[in-house]
Amino acid sequence: MSEQKVLLEVKGLKKYFEIKDGFRKKQLLRAVDDISFQVFEGETLGIVGESGCGKSTTGNLLIHLLEKTEGTIIFNGKNFDTLSNEELRNLRSNIQMIFQDPFSSLNPRMRVKDIIAEPLRTHTNKSTREIEQEVIHLMEAVGLDPSYINRYPHEFSGGQRQRIGIARAIALRPKLVICDEPISALDVSIQAQILNLLIQLQKEFKLTFIFIAHGLPAVKYISDRIAVMYLGKIVEITTRDQLFDQPLHPYTMSLVSAVPLPDPTIRDDRERMILEGDVPSNVEIPSGCRFHTRCPFATDKCKNESPELVEFELGHEVACFYPQAK
Repeated sequence: MSEQKVLLEVKGLKKYFEIKDGFRKKQLLRAVDDISFQVFEGETLGIVGESGCGKSTTGNLLIHLLEKTEGTIIFNGKNFDTLSNEELRNLRSNIQMIFQDPFSSLNPRMRVKDIIAEPLRTHTNKSTREIEQEVIHLMEAVGLDPSYINRYPHEFSGGQRQRIGIARAIALRPKLVICDEPISALDVSIQAQILNLLIQLQKEFKLTFIFIAHGLPAVKYISDRIAVMYLGKIVEITTRDQLFDQPLHPYTMSLVSAVPLPDPTIRDDRERMILEGDVPSNVEIPSGCRFHTRCPFATDKCKNESPELVEFELGHEVACFYPQAK
């Protein structure tokens, strides 16, 4: 990875929301709380974690749908903080998103040809004829029959609607595509088709992906590296194989142990690590290591001090005082 070009670099990224409960004083919800990572050109970085851990908020911050509270985002060598509104607008053509809900992300009053053509009309000077040809090419690339070009979103199935969203996302040949749980709203049989389509498109269009999901099997299938998030923090980040062969953080260990295995002999011999208790609130985050309230290995040090994300071994970073190496 050290020889690959760094396409995206995130340093100390934070996003706090101010909330007020009735007449109580305002409080801060720390959705993303000081995370740092890199994305290399041509790879797929998976981000996984429980609901509410901040993974989707991270994706929205990277595409500038949300304003960050603090931190630095450097994309293709350009710092977001130094760019004007016009430069940010132009930069968006190189960062696109595939949304979780394929129906609500599409305008129900627009035909498919207009939905896919919209970014081309906004960011390019192509003629109407050229745009129409490009739309047909994109529909074929994502597995849609071009004869459906004049149909509306409600005339398609969920999987077909997600293919429309994917075609729109890659229309401008972006350098980075953020996939925000793109298969969670789909049937299981369709999920595999969409994952294979994304892998195929990545090779054909030379794309870089950030793949956000809460299910480890899908993340394992598509990702080169995986970052595990818990309560707004990245607790572990490494290659896909390393994460599954030798998870170091107790939270990662519990996630990996919960992945269903097809082989009953292996499944019966595997020791499950079941966490007790609920995920703490992002408003009232525990002191010290924020995982210590559910960690079976926690000590007094964990309750009082917060571990930093450090490199345990080459390419394998973990935020834990007592990494559980096998």
